[in-house]
Amino acid sequence: MADQPGDFDQRLAELTATLAQQGVRVTQLFEAACDAAFAMDVAAARLAVNADDEVDRVDIEIEKQAIAILTEATHAGTCLSVGQFRRVLTIVKINNELERAADSATAIAEQTPALAEIGTQLPDTLRVLTNSVAGILRDVSRSFERDDPRLAKLALDAEDTVEAFKSQLLRDAERAIARGDMGVDFAFTIHELANQCERIADHATNIAEQVIYATTGAIVRHTDAGWVELPKPS
Repeated sequence: MADQPGDFDQRLAELTATLAQQGVRVTQLFEAACDAAFAMDVAAARLAVNADDEVDRVDIEIEKQAIAILTEATHAGTCLSVGQFRRVLTIVKINNELERAADSATAIAEQTPALAEIGTQLPDTLRVLTNSVAGILRDVSRSFERDDPRLAKLALDAEDTVEAFKSQLLRDAERAIARGDMGVDFAFTIHELANQCERIADHATNIAEQVIYATTGAIVRHTDAGWVELPKPS
């Protein structure tokens, strides 16, 4: 018996729940990677890196299930509604963003051996930055799970805070190098960690854009003046 529209709704709901759990998994991976880096704990960092294997496995499974829904709907001669089709595309796009965010989190964990060798504590400003990014990841995961564009917009607004903390962090590092209080290798590591945090925030805001589009049909883009909503196509 061919799947009926309600069957596809159920499968999309299950896939949405799987993706929401993937968001939690990626957030936990990021937090574990940051904790390992701050503690200069190489063993904990290795666990964080290994946790990316599960993210990769689920990433592939979500993509397979999304493709299966589209393929089976076509073969069954069932027309997915605009909302259903948009939901599948949103799931695929968000899944890709989460996988790339996990890659950046892994890159953070991989800096831990170098930090342990240097033996200098990372600055507090970086901890504030990582906490901000973790908050954005949590918000976008919840916004997708709950179909909450308001929460997605809060995540977009928080991106400016991430950029401000990164700029402050790099300015502080430059001044410390000039004073002779910080080595170049340590400064380079800080710069790499900040860059990875910024990339994760970018992936998270891409997810927020997708949530807003999926729930409201609105297209939002970042400009020099901040986030703006583009006119809907007629």
